[in-house]
Amino acid sequence: MSQPTIHATSPSNVPAKEASGPWRDAWRAFRKNKTAMLGLGIILFFVMIALLAPWIAPYDYKEQELVNRLKPPSAQHWLGTDDLGRDLFSRLIYGARISLWVGFFSVIGSMIAGTILGVLAGFYGKWIDMLISRMFDILLAFPSILLAIAIVAILGPSLQNALYAIAIVNIPTYGRLVRAKVLSLRTEEYITAARAIGMKDSRILITHILPNSLTPIIVQGTLGIAHAIIEAAALGFLGLGAQPPDPEWGKILSDSRQFIQKAPWTVIFPGLSIMLTVLGFNLIGDGLRDVLDPRMKK
Repeated sequence: MSQPTIHATSPSNVPAKEASGPWRDAWRAFRKNKTAMLGLGIILFFVMIALLAPWIAPYDYKEQELVNRLKPPSAQHWLGTDDLGRDLFSRLIYGARISLWVGFFSVIGSMIAGTILGVLAGFYGKWIDMLISRMFDILLAFPSILLAIAIVAILGPSLQNALYAIAIVNIPTYGRLVRAKVLSLRTEEYITAARAIGMKDSRILITHILPNSLTPIIVQGTLGIAHAIIEAAALGFLGLGAQPPDPEWGKILSDSRQFIQKAPWTVIFPGLSIMLTVLGFNLIGDGLRDVLDPRMKK
């Protein structure tokens, strides 16, 4: 009686299983979102030109040529010149550095402060929660841009003070978001078990609470960068942000508003730069929300 033939499968013929994990799976899902990848491409473009500004810019952004003032776009000046004869293309490239710098670091500052306050309020509750929540309510009682203007007016007009003001007015946004998340997490069974085995509060916060609170912070932080860039442009437009000759996009718009009919390119190109950057961060934020928020998953 013949024995059945057993065919051994070569390991090389077995398809390798792709590594899995929460962040890897999120990245794979994010890559499938075409609008989110478009936003990522826009932001990477502006980040690259900001980093490579000294090598890309054809002129010094501070160089004035009054004989070439308000020249339209040409082969010599791709995006034209402003009222002082400065190359607008070079100023917009260096302006990307300022706007992205303000957006990133103001959001990082407000995220850190808001997360700390939100965790303390949500985890410990009682009078700590009441005190921090009332502070958030006071800050939220004022329109953010008006509060930012008041802070800069007190500290003095400068780009650094504008960054501080934007960070301060956005602290309640992250604080309340984290507080709500912590309130829901502290009643979970694994938190109760951690307390039962004698785990210290500090270790519970670092090991369990913070990692599980990252998702809404990341999504809100991405959207917050776009909002911070708009606020920085608004403060610059009012003369409370970057000071001359720094080429911040809002300041460029402010300096060019009187030439909107005579030289519209001086307003159109910085306005487009702000719009595209904000659009890019909003697309990324929406994509991250769809990927990381369980309620958005099908």
